[in-house]
Amino acid sequence: MTQEKGMRCLVTGGAGFIGSNLVKRLLGLKYEVTVLDDLSSGFRKNLRADPRLTLVEGDVRDGKAVRRAIEGAASVFHLAASVGNKRSIDDPFHDAEVNVLGTLNVLEEVRRAGAGRLVVSSSAGIFGELKTLPIREDHPVEPDTPYGSTKLCAEKLSLAFAKLYGFGVVCLRYFNVYGPNQRFDAYGNVIPIFVFKLLRGEPLTIFGDGEQTRDFINVRDVVQANLKGAAADGVTGAFNIGSGTRISINDLVRRIVAASGRRAATVGHGPPRAGDVRDSLADIGTARSRLGFEPAVGLDEGLP
Repeated sequence: MTQEKGMRCLVTGGAGFIGSNLVKRLLGLKYEVTVLDDLSSGFRKNLRADPRLTLVEGDVRDGKAVRRAIEGAASVFHLAASVGNKRSIDDPFHDAEVNVLGTLNVLEEVRRAGAGRLVVSSSAGIFGELKTLPIREDHPVEPDTPYGSTKLCAEKLSLAFAKLYGFGVVCLRYFNVYGPNQRFDAYGNVIPIFVFKLLRGEPLTIFGDGEQTRDFINVRDVVQANLKGAAADGVTGAFNIGSGTRISINDLVRRIVAASGRRAATVGHGPPRAGDVRDSLADIGTARSRLGFEPAVGLDEGLP
């Protein structure tokens, strides 16, 4: 992905959390950007006004909307998705329609339009409960939720299209992403939920004993991974995108309290949630060697 004047990119789900951060960076690099978003979980306010930005309000499940949005795009970043274990358990049909059929629409239009590169947002949720740490790309994939299953299917479809039709596809398996524009409701990440509740003086609920661990990665590093994936000519495959470090939820709470300047938080515990793994830690060696990816934002720096 070279920085050529007037190059247009398509970002599906570009009004959402990760998508809007990617769009901001692309505009800063002087690309022209089309965003396809149905605004069901993304927001117009996440997108700044810019003459090089075009918003197509539409759904990836609508092939005609995808066709309109992809016109003139040299690279496509596919982030539109139904996200999260809880949402997929609540409504697995919607999850499959968006994550599988929506991805198939994007793939078909990339093939038809001849767009050069496709970067697909996947998830560490494809692995299920972990057998070894850190997690390499060749770890067994046994997802525990409809969400993990649909993201795995989207990956396999994308890589199959790459083989069949000869365009470059990079699938990025995100671990626990956090940062600006992230939702703090039940479908958000634990960090914005905890920060929101802490600032309102509400108790924090930890599901389980709090000793479960997560690999948190800042959205700025995820944006970097997307740009690296688009620029990696000749590279096709799936890559873990995390920080390569892990922290327990109990320790996370302590760090959030310290970052907020408050003395303490009221913490309660609930039962473990269905679909949540016990531990998570990404091996990012392959992304380093093949994409040139290197996380740059530590948790203490990245916390609000």
